[in-house]
Amino acid sequence: MSYDNWKDKISEFKVKDVRGLSGNFFPALKKLAMKIEKDNGLEVIQTFDPIPLYEVMEDLGFEHHTEKVDDHEFHAYFYRIKLKQPTKDIPMRPVALTNMPIIDDGLGEVAVQFWDLTWSDENRFLDYETRLLLSLTNAVGAGRMRQATRELVKGYIHGIDSRALDDVFELFAWNQGIGYFSSEIGPSTLFNAYKTIKKMEEKGVERPEICAKLKEEFGEKNPDVKVI
Repeated sequence: MSYDNWKDKISEFKVKDVRGLSGNFFPALKKLAMKIEKDNGLEVIQTFDPIPLYEVMEDLGFEHHTEKVDDHEFHAYFYRIKLKQPTKDIPMRPVALTNMPIIDDGLGEVAVQFWDLTWSDENRFLDYETRLLLSLTNAVGAGRMRQATRELVKGYIHGIDSRALDDVFELFAWNQGIGYFSSEIGPSTLFNAYKTIKKMEEKGVERPEICAKLKEEFGEKNPDVKVI
């Protein structure tokens, strides 16, 4: 189905204006979308093209069409062509991007496009898992443990083997020294998430249960992980 088949219905869509909102409003938006019946829709108004929403909504059975009203106003129309439960685990969307329009609307649009190019472009040579690990290590090197923890959780949920994480933490100790590792990385939320994975795997816990535990303890509810 294409936009031409349902464009006459958009005046009946529920409207959610998220301009100016910061923080993680994705869960509430997803919860609202899941309540929408087949052959109904949702209109989202944002100051930039809401690219991070498209994959989430598609996974719920929505098609989308976006119109640019002006440089700082986009109307994204989502029409539900089928009732689907989410099949993809898409944790920790880039909610920090929603802070960019507070500084400048144009910056918000540039930031989203940059994110899409970096993480969603099919022309990237390195696979997604490798890029997550590189992002994790870069974050640690820059002292951004919040970001590093998010990348670890996303990586494990996406399928990264914990043995790859073993290698990463071993390299931290080698490159940054035992003292730094002991005082900075060892007590961090990042290392606690890693230890949770290792301990649960040693007990024979299945991967889906470990993923659920990571999302519960090291997801957006954790003040050391959530993006403000």
